[in-house]
Amino acid sequence: MGVERSYEIRTYGCQMNVHDSERLSGLLEDAGYVRAPKDADGADVVVFNTCAVRENADNRLYGNLGQLAPKKAGRPGMQIAVGGCLAQKDRDTIVKKAPWVDVVFGTHNIGKLPVLLERARVQEEAQVEIAESLEAFPSTLPTRRESAYAAWVSISVGCNNTCTFCIVPALRGKEKDRRPGDILAEIEALVSEGVSEITLLGQNVNAYGSDIGDREAFSKLLRACGKIEGLERVRFTSPHPRDFTDDVIAAMAETPNVMPQLHMPLQSGSDRVLKAMRRSYRQERFLGIIEKVRAAMPDAALSTDIIVGFPGETEEDFAQTLHTVRESRFAQAFTFQYSKRPGTPAAEMDGQIPKEVVQERYERLVALQEEISWEENKKQVGRTLEVMVAEGEGRKDDATRRLSGRAPDNRLVHFTRPDEAVRPGDTVTVDITYAAPHHLLAEGPVSAVRRTAAGDAWERRNAAPAAKPAGVMLGLPTPVSYTPLTL
Repeated sequence: MGVERSYEIRTYGCQMNVHDSERLSGLLEDAGYVRAPKDADGADVVVFNTCAVRENADNRLYGNLGQLAPKKAGRPGMQIAVGGCLAQKDRDTIVKKAPWVDVVFGTHNIGKLPVLLERARVQEEAQVEIAESLEAFPSTLPTRRESAYAAWVSISVGCNNTCTFCIVPALRGKEKDRRPGDILAEIEALVSEGVSEITLLGQNVNAYGSDIGDREAFSKLLRACGKIEGLERVRFTSPHPRDFTDDVIAAMAETPNVMPQLHMPLQSGSDRVLKAMRRSYRQERFLGIIEKVRAAMPDAALSTDIIVGFPGETEEDFAQTLHTVRESRFAQAFTFQYSKRPGTPAAEMDGQIPKEVVQERYERLVALQEEISWEENKKQVGRTLEVMVAEGEGRKDDATRRLSGRAPDNRLVHFTRPDEAVRPGDTVTVDITYAAPHHLLAEGPVSAVRRTAAGDAWERRNAAPAAKPAGVMLGLPTPVSYTPLTL
């Protein structure tokens, strides 16, 4: 077209969507678009990467689309695209409700976005293209990563579970695994560019191998990551208790660069509710996994997802959830009030709980978890930790003269700014002096600074002039508000 067009991507939902948005950025930049500056008054192309998990997802999308309508009317050539899970679900409904939208695409064909935008521009009419199955594994697409030191790496897409509250499997499709060699090749390429931390990503990450007929494929993959020179930290999300086997626990404990951190979705502590949710484990099984993990990795930090107010949940059912939380001693819990989603079995169930009852239970759960999180964090006081310096995680860092980063167990640590310059991706050694429910403080001087290849990579990226990136860029997205994978 002879003129550089700017783009903006607005991402909602889980880590999978955040990673998909990295790919959408890579696709657009590969096609000649440039990212709109943060202080710009709008962009030529605005892409919504949507989520369908929460009840208000529809209202949020259409509200944002409505706000853009007058801006588009006053900006010739502006285009709006809607993708992601809500697009996969609503399809033609989006254009009917917001006829100023130019492109609607689904979860299986994100690679078509640049073509659909151009087609909409030439034909001057909306393009709606929803694929029913995966056209190509998305990791083959160009990717514009947001950071130089850490990265998502998809090992699978889709999910074979049938949880009654979840619409994601219907929108993401059946599980499809990548070949181990392709995954490891991507990780090695990332490390060669300076990445030192990777997070293995899947809708049900520890079911990896079911598509290729190897029940121990995930533990083998973790051990293989341990052999990659220069890869300092390995994490993964989100596993399912049904598929969490002893060989995975052993691989975590015996592979030095696999971090002592585990996110294990509970959803409910009531066996009766778990059965109604169609979760294939019960409270005893869940607590048994926690016990084994703690025996193998005493310093591991555990987190979880919990739904309050599932249809038919009684006070006794909720008491069982509180009991499981007390026994599990989670460092952090992502807690949700049950959200009815059309198209899920739970939406049609009897016994929908009144809002005021759900709210009261939710507040009790949050209060209990806050208390536990603070108690667990207080156990960190006095420990010496190596913290990887992060970018954008400490909102008050400038005012407090601190920097922020993540401990090996993923706890957020704010620490005194050292005299020598440190960069995101570098590591510092600090002594923890104070604990709050959601962060730790190291108020004394930093005892050691280790400059890393990841810090070098961050420095190179930020020293380079703003320009269209060549090829695949590497790293983890700037921290955003997302919904954890809740499978």
